[in-house]
Amino acid sequence: MGQLDGKVAVVTGGSSGIGLAIATRFVREGARVFLTGRREAELARAAAALGDSVIAVPGDVTREADLTRLHTALEGAGSPVDVLVANAGGSRPAGLADLTRDGFDLTTDLNFKATFFTVQRVLPLFADGGSIVLLGSAAGSAGSTRFGVYAATKAAVRSMARSMALELAGRGIRVNTLSPGPIATPSLARAPAEVIEEATARVPLGRPGRPEEVAAAALFLASPESSYITGIELFVDGGARQV
Repeated sequence: MGQLDGKVAVVTGGSSGIGLAIATRFVREGARVFLTGRREAELARAAAALGDSVIAVPGDVTREADLTRLHTALEGAGSPVDVLVANAGGSRPAGLADLTRDGFDLTTDLNFKATFFTVQRVLPLFADGGSIVLLGSAAGSAGSTRFGVYAATKAAVRSMARSMALELAGRGIRVNTLSPGPIATPSLARAPAEVIEEATARVPLGRPGRPEEVAAAALFLASPESSYITGIELFVDGGARQV
């Protein structure tokens, strides 16, 4: 018997990396998963690999029309949503002197604005007693010479989760932040070598995490095992922000 048997879950940014690992674990635990992503072909391959328990909904969470498409797909399924993992996010390295307005807007729109409006669009279909997990980052608790705006957006996500937790407590909906450190995803692999080395050097366990380790923490926050937990920030960072 799975921890999410009979539950309906939504995972954004699920084409690869952490989002795909979360969706994979949720399916294994019995959930029906609506999976979103901007890269349509990659999303389709991911959904096909996971089988009939996954419904792929291509789309970019920064676009209102695509969030409407997701809402329509969920509404058509006829079952309330029990779990939302707002995982879509990202950034490009740029320092204070180099970041353009377009780069600033891209980072804030994707990591903060889209996270808020994803929750807003899914919320009318949410079951009382459900769980919302917002993806933060260990970067949100420290400064950065290359990812300062990204770090700021993730700090904002952490703050927003606490406000949402208060606002939705009357419906029994729990809202928590899940904040990974450096994780061995395709995105990390594309980062400059010095960025990877710097990030890993701060990890007491001495290695990047695995997407499956983040997925295990997401399952905990999504499942009844965390029924008395809301408003927290759970770090999966090898101790980088803890010791």
